[in-house]
Amino acid sequence: MKTFAAIYIGSYEISMKVFELSIKRGIREIDHVRHRIELGRDVYSQGYVGYETADELCQVLKEFVGIMEMYRTDEYEAYSGLVIRDAQNEAFILDQIRIRTGLNVKVLSNSEHRFISYKTVASQKNFEDMTSQNAAVVDVGGGSMQITLFVKGKVVTTQHLLIGIMRVQEKLFDLGMQSGNYEQQIQEVVDKELEVFKALYLPKDGIRYVIFMGDYISAFMPKISKENGKCMVDADKFYRYTEKLRAKNTGQIARELGITNESDTLLIPALVIYRQLVATLNAQNVVVPGVNVNDGIAYDYAQRHNMVKATHDFEEDVISAAECMSKRYFGYQPHLEALEQMAVQIFDAMKKIHGLGNRERLMLRTAAILHDCGKFVSLVNGPQCSYDIIISSEIIGLTHLEREIVASTVLYNTLPIDSYDRLADKMDHDSYLTVAKLAAILKVANATSRNLRM
Repeated sequence: MKTFAAIYIGSYEISMKVFELSIKRGIREIDHVRHRIELGRDVYSQGYVGYETADELCQVLKEFVGIMEMYRTDEYEAYSGLVIRDAQNEAFILDQIRIRTGLNVKVLSNSEHRFISYKTVASQKNFEDMTSQNAAVVDVGGGSMQITLFVKGKVVTTQHLLIGIMRVQEKLFDLGMQSGNYEQQIQEVVDKELEVFKALYLPKDGIRYVIFMGDYISAFMPKISKENGKCMVDADKFYRYTEKLRAKNTGQIARELGITNESDTLLIPALVIYRQLVATLNAQNVVVPGVNVNDGIAYDYAQRHNMVKATHDFEEDVISAAECMSKRYFGYQPHLEALEQMAVQIFDAMKKIHGLGNRERLMLRTAAILHDCGKFVSLVNGPQCSYDIIISSEIIGLTHLEREIVASTVLYNTLPIDSYDRLADKMDHDSYLTVAKLAAILKVANATSRNLRM
């Protein structure tokens, strides 16, 4: 058994959960501490974390270290999301945290952040049943949100949107729109950001389940369901309750939800955003598992150390997302299926030579499926266009570096690979060798499958 601490630095709060991890008992939460600190207010208004805010951040994290020592924590992982990454003084902040607290904080890419959280949701009971009937997993943070859409059990798309609770608030404040029709303005912002997503991806009859992640929605749910442990309500019930809350001021809402900070200015933006998301996605049911990124960090650690076994096929999500992207760009499916099969056969036959593993095999399959998507944009410059499409697309389950490897494999499937010196700003040496190997396999598979058709 291990005692593990998961620390997360968000836009408006720092939180830590302490867990007991064991193969027999799985993951058990034993403590949860949180501190309100609005880093996003600094970053989204002035572009950097101010000195006083940075000082408070370090002091709180030092207290977290003391709590970890009290529990005799065996391991910890500390992460930050979008807010630190967007700060102009990111390097200074991380350095100060290390010097003053001893903590090494990893700044997550958006792909890494959302996937860690998604893992926990996907491990929940009935997840497979819900996603088989059209569902969206929506992770709403302070600076952004991510929507992963499932249609008939398959991942259709994952989209990252720069619309979060604190970012919306700051945006309207900057525009001088915090008076009058404040809620209507928030609704319009949400609608505008989701307009293209709705037109391109959302089924005409909407979705059956919207599965929310986020701290504020987790506070709403117990009051809506009025049943301990219940995490799902129908959309009509959700609307009725949120309509009742809209008639109250911030302090009254905080007291009803049991939130200690009665002057929390993010309550109303959060309420309106969640309500508008349910309406825009035309969801029949609202599901809130009650997990957050801290739970995701613990689950990810436990999975990597073989303490829990995944019940969901995350690799299939990657392939499903790639296939949907390919169809969107009118890829010729018979050729792509033959190419993927041939590439996998070559990869498996040459394991002792290339020394690559299952993760690289997944990236090769993804590259094979997406290798000609750029021809939709340009027949002449297809490889470069394919690279640009892949590197600009969120694929749930792939990190940014893995997406870079896939995109580069596609690019150098046709073109001669550049020297490492020219690519060193994009990937490390091991990743460069991976690209070289996968591109060579894909090139041979492409030529072989083409000859077989002739």
